Amino acid sequence: MKTVLVMVGRTNAAWLQTGIDEYVKRLGHYAPFELLVIPDVKKGGSLPQEVLKEREGRLILDQLTSGDVLVLLDENGKLAGSREFAGFVQKQMVAGVRRLFFIIGGAYGFSAEVYGRANYKLSLSKMTFSHQMVRLIFVEQLYRAHSILNNEPYHHD
Repeated sequence: MKTVLVMVGRTNAAWLQTGIDEYVKRLGHYAPFELLVIPDVKKGGSLPQEVLKEREGRLILDQLTSGDVLVLLDENGKLAGSREFAGFVQKQMVAGVRRLFFIIGGAYGFSAEVYGRANYKLSLSKMTFSHQMVRLIFVEQLYRAHSILNNEPYHHD
């Protein structure tokens, strides 16, 4: 199974990118993984929020095929611990999912069309994190999930 993390806009802070790169490298030992950056919408700052979300949504949905499983990283999604998240990843692998997409939306969230296409919504925390920070937190949690599934000592209960 290939896992894809889709993000709207580039990672701006070099220190965050360094951390993301480290976990992406580590993930390569377990399974195919790809970071996919959706470019910022041109003149997005001058658009109404709903229009911006619709445009970002179209760019996101253009990356998907009908068999892809789409998980939105969303503040209103299901909360899961690291072991539960690892179980979710394993369930997708066992089910024969070919491509598992996790999506970090733009600053204003997702369009109704993206919500409608989503198979799952997952929350990383009840706390609010910047979209830039979520990138690093998520790739670390995905790495942790794979280390749990492989009975490696990275995760401690």
